[in-house]
Amino acid sequence: MADLNPPSQAHIDELVRRALAEDLGDVGDITTDSVIPADHRASGVIAARKAGVVAGLPVALRVFQLVDPKVKAAAIVADGAAVGPGTVLLEVEGPARALLKAERVALNFLGHLSGVATATAEIAAVIAHTKTRICCTRKTTPGLRVLEKYAVRCGGGVNHRMGLYDMVLIKDNHIAAAGGVAAAIRAAKKSAPKGVKIEVEVDTLDQLGEALAEGVDQIMLDNMAPAQMKIAVERVAGRAVTEASGSITKATAAAIAESGVDLMSAGWITHSAPCLDVGLDFRD
Repeated sequence: MADLNPPSQAHIDELVRRALAEDLGDVGDITTDSVIPADHRASGVIAARKAGVVAGLPVALRVFQLVDPKVKAAAIVADGAAVGPGTVLLEVEGPARALLKAERVALNFLGHLSGVATATAEIAAVIAHTKTRICCTRKTTPGLRVLEKYAVRCGGGVNHRMGLYDMVLIKDNHIAAAGGVAAAIRAAKKSAPKGVKIEVEVDTLDQLGEALAEGVDQIMLDNMAPAQMKIAVERVAGRAVTEASGSITKATAAAIAESGVDLMSAGWITHSAPCLDVGLDFRD
């Protein structure tokens, strides 16, 4: 499998510690501490309960390790793997109290990130006969962007800009405030940091013509019908990367990709992807 470039350990640890603090509060798991003896040990597996693509195993593993270093946890599959119902993803063994305290946080991360990867993979599958790649946007859960964009890569997608700091993307409100497509592009070229790529969003073929006349690295074709998008791609003729945006679903993705665009971006694969159903079950 290709190198997915997972998030750094420091970044994972920061997010996991925050999530554990949110769940355990100042007093810990009062249910588990009341019911389970301190010396009781247990083992179990985390398994997929539905088919999907896995993402977030390093995060889930780290939850158990940070709750109690005495927990032994091992991944059975790798991030990016397509799995069926019942597939074991992780095995855990150690103090039962620790396993129960870690359970929900680990499952929340794993289920959510695997849901993002699964949604991405579903789009990637329906456009596999084209050159188009599915990519994500900045429509991410606050604080989880790095993880969600990693999950997109696990699902076979690619990432757009990480934030406002690493690419110029001139959108409709920028264009309105700047006085037009050409004016906005000229201002960006004059003031943006050197070496930063410039993308502009266009809604019409006339705006596309302005963008091409000024010269940009990437052009977002926003909410164009596939037929109009095909004309736009032909006019670009390789002079810029083309990106389709707007109302992209599994049902519409193939027709959009067949227009010849290089990328299609969809915010819902990160902000609204259904969680993959995963669960922890103790062994007898």
